[in-house]
Amino acid sequence: MSERPPALLVLADGTVFRGRAFGARGRRSGEVVFNTSMTGYQEIATDPSYRGQIVTMTYPHIGNYGVNDLDVEAERPWIEGMVVRELAPIASNYRSTMDLDAWFAERGVIGIEGVDTRRLTRRLRIAGAINGVLATDTDDVDALVAEAKALPSMAGMDLVSGVTCKEAYGWDQPWPAPFDRRPDGLGDDPDPDRRYRVVAMDFGIKRNILRSLVTFGLDPHVVPATTSAEEILALEPDGVFLSNGPGDPAAVTYAIETIRGLLDKVPIFGICLGHQLLALAAGAETWKLKFGHRGANHPVRDHASGRIEITSQNHGFVVDEGSLEGTGFLPSHTNLNDMTNAGMASADRRAFAVQYHPEACPGPHDAQHLFHRFRRLIQGAPATTLSA
Repeated sequence: MSERPPALLVLADGTVFRGRAFGARGRRSGEVVFNTSMTGYQEIATDPSYRGQIVTMTYPHIGNYGVNDLDVEAERPWIEGMVVRELAPIASNYRSTMDLDAWFAERGVIGIEGVDTRRLTRRLRIAGAINGVLATDTDDVDALVAEAKALPSMAGMDLVSGVTCKEAYGWDQPWPAPFDRRPDGLGDDPDPDRRYRVVAMDFGIKRNILRSLVTFGLDPHVVPATTSAEEILALEPDGVFLSNGPGDPAAVTYAIETIRGLLDKVPIFGICLGHQLLALAAGAETWKLKFGHRGANHPVRDHASGRIEITSQNHGFVVDEGSLEGTGFLPSHTNLNDMTNAGMASADRRAFAVQYHPEACPGPHDAQHLFHRFRRLIQGAPATTLSA
């Protein structure tokens, strides 16, 4: 470990973190954020929602179980870089096929280890998410600070166009055994053997979301984010799914227009960025959080049941709950860390959405029932009174 070359993480405010390089070599830049998950570094690295971001892992020991071919959310990593306290020198797990260092090197992802991630996280919590540069090719701090300062803000940035699929495609793979996460107690389905056709708008969709849809009897047909409402309705879907994705939702104007054309015509379920886009299409507003919600341990209260669910989240923007008035949507969930909106639903408009990832990769399984709720919505149950 001591033979690793030096690396620098330089923030736009002039803060410098020195460490050792792993993975690829070179220079990458983006918004520096932190994730509080204890596991799931491979899913995080390949989540398209992280496009344009350098991810700091707050858990101190990363890489100990290696990587494998199943736990990827996309064909390639989307993070700009990863910051860790300690890169595990040994990867040990029966599913592991490679260590994280070699996997990053093959895929062009720069990592830095040996960083005081507690200090960095506190900096981001106090100052907010901030742009930075991760470099292994220079020790010129002043030049790196200037480069970081010149980076554009995430606010106003459309990153969906760079991660969405180029052509439509179908998906038929469920969760592989023994990883089927469908919870017990879903016996209220009047036609449990029937499958439904769902159009999934790809704003940066993850593979495990598609697996979850299939597992719950929903056959997704994935379409690019630029697909029009007319084209989607021509496919005669039983429902429409709005996926997660990166960037500022207000900048994805073409998707907002499409969703506006789908509302009141077909049942809709949105998550993460899809939740925000649905709110904007209905006439609500969004705003940028100080440092975002990223991790697999965020408590959320369901207003209807009073139940607290531990959820997996990854977003930097949030729906302005006060702006939902007059849209036909009611707040349905609240993030208990900061009391921001975490969900909304409308019985009249046959739509609901949440500000987290119900497939929970990585994360707990508490919210898997939402895929069943979408299925029941398609079957005619009201959006605001569905049981878990």
